[in-house]
Amino acid sequence: MNAARSVSPPPDDAPHILVVDDDRRLRDLLARFLMENGFRVTVAADAAEAEAKLQHLAFDCLVLDVMMPGENGFDFARRLRSTSSVPILMLTARAEPGDRITGLEIGADDYLPKPFEPRELTLRIANVIRRKGGAEAPTPQRDIVRFGPYLYRPARGELRHGEELIRLTEREREMLAVLVAAEGEQVAREALAGGAATDANERTVDVQINRLRRKIERDPGNPVFLQTVRGVGYRLVIDP
Repeated sequence: MNAARSVSPPPDDAPHILVVDDDRRLRDLLARFLMENGFRVTVAADAAEAEAKLQHLAFDCLVLDVMMPGENGFDFARRLRSTSSVPILMLTARAEPGDRITGLEIGADDYLPKPFEPRELTLRIANVIRRKGGAEAPTPQRDIVRFGPYLYRPARGELRHGEELIRLTEREREMLAVLVAAEGEQVAREALAGGAATDANERTVDVQINRLRRKIERDPGNPVFLQTVRGVGYRLVIDP
């Protein structure tokens, strides 16, 4: 993200995100990245500032840090849930399973531990907004993605091999969308599990990946396109 490059303002009907984080540098970087990907963004340094802005503005999603001075993110989210159903994505350096469970139990819609890939954040925000039926989230994806003899259209969830339409399940479409949005970078199993990561869910991802490989790989045991990143997850090798 180049600080010297200007960012065109998103349209007035773009989803409006409130980023709440006491780290000014991260807050500004997140705001810039989200605006570059079509979101409107307002920022707050703590829970008190966020609450003040919630009284005057409507938001489609909150990106809320857990560790903040004053009222922490967990307490703020718990209090907010008593009066509002606005989608909340918890953002924190605390990646212990107990913290994740706490965030979800108090009403957060998703939970993303730091460090994270910015594209994963945009996808999770878009998914949360879509599930809640809010404003249509922008999709920072190419219209057409190619890998080897395959052509994938993210907006349609359509995969073709030449003129042949490859039949995909809904979960395969969801995983392929996440892999494509990563632009060839590695994607964690947790991200492919749809934000509800448990050991069982991540093992299910492995099974689903193997099924997808059987549809796109000449030799699924030695994949060329859908590669394993040991100890992390997977990556889809796409054409430039």
